[in-house]
This record gives sequence, C-alpha cells and structure tokens, in this order.
Amino acid sequence: MVSGDSEPQIKAPRVAPLEGASTYAPAGAYVSMHCGGHDADERRFNALLKEGESETVEFKPSLSQMDKITESISAFSNTKGGRMVIGMSDKGEVLGVDIGKNTIESLANQIKQNTDPMAYPSIRIEESDKRKVLVIEVVEAKQKPVLAFGRAFMRVGKSNQKLGFERIRNLALETSKVYWDERVCEDASLEEIDEKKVRWFLKKAKYERRLELDLEAPLGEALEKLELLREGKLIYAAILLFGKNPQKYVLQSETRCARFKGTKPLEFIDMKVFGGNIID
Repeated sequence: MVSGDSEPQIKAPRVAPLEGASTYAPAGAYVSMHCGGHDADERRFNALLKEGESETVEFKPSLSQMDKITESISAFSNTKGGRMVIGMSDKGEVLGVDIGKNTIESLANQIKQNTDPMAYPSIRIEESDKRKVLVIEVVEAKQKPVLAFGRAFMRVGKSNQKLGFERIRNLALETSKVYWDERVCEDASLEEIDEKKVRWFLKKAKYERRLELDLEAPLGEALEKLELLREGKLIYAAILLFGKNPQKYVLQSETRCARFKGTKPLEFIDMKVFGGNIID
C-alpha cells in the first residue's frame, strides 16, 4: 500500500457540547459539534444542502454504507477534496442519522483502518429539520493515490471511478515524481524480510549475473546494495520481493489465475489466488 512520507498535521479538536455525541478526534483530524446558534455555520451548511450532489459533494443515507463512504474518501482525496453528508437521501431529503456515544470514534477508526495512506478527514455534526447529520470534509491529498480497501478511486462528476494500474502509477508520479515501488513502506522493519530468500537471490545474482555482491553481508547492508532501502527504511519493492507477508502492506499483491469454460470468459471452472512474495 502507498504510505505518506510524513505524519499528518494534528489539528486541535473544535468541540461544542452535544448530548450523547462522541468528542473523539483521531490524530490529524478534528471533530466539531454544531447544534445551531452559529449563523455563519448554519448558512454554510444550508448552502451545502442546496448545492446538491456534485464533484465535491455527496449524500449518503446512513452509516450502513461504510464501504461506499470509504471509497468516496479515496475519490475526494485523489481529486479536489469534497464533503459528504451522512443522513441525506440522494435527492437532498434530510433523513437524519442516529449518533451514539461511540459513533464518531467508530467512524474515524474505520476510515483510518481502511485507507492507505491513512485518511484523517474532519467530522462534524450538523442539525437540519431537527435531525442530526454528519458532515465529513476531505481535503485533496498531497501524497496520492489514497487507497480504499486496496483500491484507488477518483471523483468524476457525481460518481466515484475505480482507477486502473496505469492511472494509479501516473497519479503517484504526478505527486511524488517517484515510482510507487520506490516509496518507503513506513511501518515495515527488517523483521518483515525473509532473509533466506535474500541470500538465495544474492547467490543467483553473483554467480549468474556476475554482480559484485558480498554473500556474507548483514541483511541491511545487502538490501542497501540492492537499492531496496531508502534512508535506512524498506521500500515497497523490498516487501514485494522478499517480504514474509507482503499482503500485510499491499492488499492487492496477489496473482489470480482462472480457468473458463470454452473460449470466452463467461463461466468459471476454477480459480486460484496465489499470495506470498514475488520470489514465491
């Protein structure tokens, strides 16, 4: 998965009392509770509702559509940013949403756990027609692409479009000028590397490719020689080549082989999914 180069900026929570609402704010996000009484905020919110769905605005009827909500966060992050109102029909009817003690904390955690780099949108509570709704504000990401469940999306009109490999690669290059597999995998350590496979590769490279490699070099030094470390940290290429469990960091790093009936891919006879690293 793609990981950002720096920690997100931590914003101070903006909290106004609201009975029964959570005041949890993850690092890098803020949660504000607004229950009327602030004319400027009210006008902005009403303008948002009147604007309707667009490239930067989306309505969701409830939190039960968490997968779609997370995909929209990916799409907004990879485009121009945007806002989601949870508790609204796609026609702009205020439905409201039940907000319990841990609702916002749970929402923030689900977003964080299912996006990569982790997304930290702001979340606030608004009220319309005496019904509470959640407003999620997403800023355009500096480090793209932002993935949702291992997939990348972009906002096109009122819909989220899934991106293919080439578009993902180009998006990464546009923002970082570095290929995705050359980026640092922030949370990975040398313990994630299968040293036996590294030693096997070093022997193959030395005797078959005539590369000048020290077969007894410490693991970190060997990876440095193979240009699989950046500033002492593993890059994604190292995880994909020699990782013990690459899928821990790159969910989509698997090979799917399918067998179809006949000459057209209409009916599956069998399908197998192969995980592990590239050497496997």
